Amino acid sequence: MTDAVMGATPLVMPLVMENLREVAIAPDQLPWQPLRPGVEICSLCQDADGGGHLALLRYQPGATVPRHHHPGYEQIFVLAGEQADERSTYPAGTLVVNPPGSQHQVTSPQGCVVLIFWQQPVVFAP
Repeated sequence: MTDAVMGATPLVMPLVMENLREVAIAPDQLPWQPLRPGVEICSLCQDADGGGHLALLRYQPGATVPRHHHPGYEQIFVLAGEQADERSTYPAGTLVVNPPGSQHQVTSPQGCVVLIFWQQPVVFAP
């Protein structure tokens, strides 16, 4: 694991994570931070202007992220477990690309770990 994992900072060197699926199976070695109830984040890198953000998310069983809007692309790769929204359930190995203007509510009945990239920060409904 590189030092870039320690915070959401712009990269000055390439970020290399070997055996990412293995990291997802044994995620306790990462510096997780609370994001929402039952959801933790491990930020890998973020644009200096607060735009693009690459991170790992870990959902506890039953955790939910409320409905939100994507002003830019969101790309999710499910590494372990399952993630679901109102359109489908996405098992490990699934890539989901949500286009700009899309919205959804996310849950993980059994828990999961995902690699996620937000082109722009998400917007939560008031």
